[in-house]
Amino acid sequence: MNHSILKRTRFFHSKVFALEEVQLKMPDGRVAGYDLLVHPGSVIIVPLDDEGNIHFVRQYRVGSETELLELPAGTLEHKEDPRECALREIREETGMAAGEMVELGDIYLCPGYSTEHMHIYLATRLQPSPLAGDADEFLQRELIPVSQVEPMIASNQINDGKTLAALMLAWKSIQKIREEKSGKYFR
Repeated sequence: MNHSILKRTRFFHSKVFALEEVQLKMPDGRVAGYDLLVHPGSVIIVPLDDEGNIHFVRQYRVGSETELLELPAGTLEHKEDPRECALREIREETGMAAGEMVELGDIYLCPGYSTEHMHIYLATRLQPSPLAGDADEFLQRELIPVSQVEPMIASNQINDGKTLAALMLAWKSIQKIREEKSGKYFR
């Protein structure tokens, strides 16, 4: 199928994203208009400690008008390397540094109306090393044993989409680490 962008008009710009109207030519020749949120990209981190806990954060989200249990995540700064962003964000949001940071994959968060491209990392060999967080973030860190995560997902206690996608990509790696550390305080 051939789609082609005919015109992009930016009508709003904030410190984090921009909004554009996009004129798109469809395969049948018709032209349709779309509103597009232009985002610099982001990261999400699955922090797994040596005791078998995943480090989550709980924070208020204006879009859901509630607090959500999420994995640490953050927006890329201008031309920032995603891995460097992940190394910074884990320290800001959990107070832990990753001795090892492995990229698991990437997703487009909401491609129907946003360009946000999210890079997913598994962080292990965690050590305390806090960095000051963003002034507008009020986070509560929660350590949850790996064995409790799946039941929490099944009972809708974890319902943040990016967190669910990251856990899905990380699950095979987490289970492998769990098997390797079986009997060594890993739950």
